[in-house]
Amino acid sequence: MNNDTDIQLSGPFKAADGSNRAHDAQAIRIFDEGYGAIEVYVDFKAPISGLHKDKSLIASVLAQLRTVGYKGPELTAGDPVLQEARLLVLESPDEFATFAASKGWKDLSEDF
Repeated sequence: MNNDTDIQLSGPFKAADGSNRAHDAQAIRIFDEGYGAIEVYVDFKAPISGLHKDKSLIASVLAQLRTVGYKGPELTAGDPVLQEARLLVLESPDEFATFAASKGWKDLSEDF
């Protein structure tokens, strides 16, 4: 999580799943640069296995992103291959790029 290529968008917060169970999230982060679509990584303290598509959990993450300034459309569950026991990976809409750029993200496709 403390990688030099990460931009931390949020610190710790609680996220509730569809069964109204609270999960401790450690951070929401993105890589500092990329081409087009941005994957959003949410690190949890304990395993969240089986909850990677939970709409309430994703909505809790979106609510947290809104507290740090994101105003765009909803995020969706990311590629199942990328999910890990304590990591939720979400796909962001194109509008997320403006928010990410305001936090220091660089769109590498702009160079072409």
